[in-house]
Amino acid sequence: MSSSFDHDINRSDTASVKYDGRKSMFGTGEVIPLWIADTDFAAPPAVTRALAERAAHPVYGYTQYPDSLYESLIDWLKRRHGWEVQREWIMMCPGVVPSLHAAIMAFAQPGESVIVQPPVYFPFFSAVTNTGRKLLQNPLHLENGHYAIDFDHLEQCAAQARLLLLCSPHNPVGRVWSKPELEHLLRIAKKYDLLVFSDEIHADLIYPENKHTTLATLAENSAHILTAVAPSKTFNIPGLNLSSLIVPDTKHRAAITQIFDRMHISASNPFSIVAFEAAYREGETWLDELLAYLRDTRDYVENYLATHLPKIRLIKPEGTYLLWLDCRALGMSDAQLKHFFVHEAGVGMSPGVLFGEGGSGFMRMNIGAPRHTIVAALENIRKAEREAGR
Repeated sequence: MSSSFDHDINRSDTASVKYDGRKSMFGTGEVIPLWIADTDFAAPPAVTRALAERAAHPVYGYTQYPDSLYESLIDWLKRRHGWEVQREWIMMCPGVVPSLHAAIMAFAQPGESVIVQPPVYFPFFSAVTNTGRKLLQNPLHLENGHYAIDFDHLEQCAAQARLLLLCSPHNPVGRVWSKPELEHLLRIAKKYDLLVFSDEIHADLIYPENKHTTLATLAENSAHILTAVAPSKTFNIPGLNLSSLIVPDTKHRAAITQIFDRMHISASNPFSIVAFEAAYREGETWLDELLAYLRDTRDYVENYLATHLPKIRLIKPEGTYLLWLDCRALGMSDAQLKHFFVHEAGVGMSPGVLFGEGGSGFMRMNIGAPRHTIVAALENIRKAEREAGR
């Protein structure tokens, strides 16, 4: 099956943000797009088949969530992560970012502090500021090519905050937090009665030598943990907009339900439901093949940079298909970096400054594409660096 990941699929003129949005993002459509976090791989055959079968029914009316949908998620989490989830804990939502907003509005009052750990997925910032809450930053530390949580500073933040937004695995730095790190975080949360929103949307995209630990499985009392999961990144179906928020505490579910009702977040569409269920029920073999393919691409990039582009250093990820590239040795400003990659190398990546403090001088590369596409991008960068005399 792995050979299928080498297959080119033309995504232009499909209203794809990644492809058809290149000009608005980069000022030119002539870039290899390695930015927004979806992949260029066909979804698992089971998903495509389920969608085709549902599309064959000619009525696309209002749709409820069937029991089988919840069962597919419960079975997946138990099988892949050893987490036994109760049916009543699961809340469906059209995406993790709406869940993030809802949790902030439910559990932090306007003006209260919410902790984020930059450099981090940028909607974490806007979800706090757009809802009138106070952003409290607990920057990650980069030491010897490895990012870590500053727990002393986190404890200072926890003393004055109501909610922590945890990215686990972390986007963009690629950390898969270890069990001791998560246990340390939970001790701080318990001491200060801090709620934790754990965004685990990348939890299934873990390289074979690493292991993801679901935060809620470590907690003495999981009532203070809200966990967001989705098949969207794992199986490349983010455009179908369906995720789950797992909330064990009854009162917390009621608080979030109130926000969902206010935002009129309720039913989904028939296609997102069948894709969600098919992915979790039948996508496991496809995923294992994908992870092996991504690992080999990641390792190829690491070796290529070390050999041909030593001024660009890979912060080797333990999870996700997103690579965090340290470009500071190139000696460019962030504006110069963006110009170099886009207009000289013809490669469209996400500038590190989008991810907040600590992102300056970095770029995020999406390797969710056929390997020859990634090779072409690297060769473009090498050629541009050589021509620039750097």
